[in-house]
Amino acid sequence: MAQAIRETIEQYVELMTTGPAPKLAALYAPDAVVEDPIGSEPRRGAAIEELYAALDVMEQRKAELHTARVNGTHAAFWFTLVTEVNGHRMTLSAIDVMEFDDEGRIVSMRAYWDPAELQFEPI
Repeated sequence: MAQAIRETIEQYVELMTTGPAPKLAALYAPDAVVEDPIGSEPRRGAAIEELYAALDVMEQRKAELHTARVNGTHAAFWFTLVTEVNGHRMTLSAIDVMEFDDEGRIVSMRAYWDPAELQFEPI
């Protein structure tokens, strides 16, 4: 199970770079819940794909997985996402905490990042 979860995490980070949003959403179980960032209104169903659709308009995307820890059906991982849009570069560093079902699909995701810590700079 740990290997399947690690593969899902790696695919998730890769899809943050390549998309598209429907492929990211397909990593989730049908009844999954996403809280991104933590403290925001939980998203379910089509709202999960809508969250990732925001990435599809970015001109350049690069994501790097720094570390991942898996324990049973749970995982936490730290990654950085760098995007470009409208002449600006945005850098987001987040820790995502996920729970997985027996098929390796994500059933819950809580993203830990502070909107005040987003880095924006002109290109």
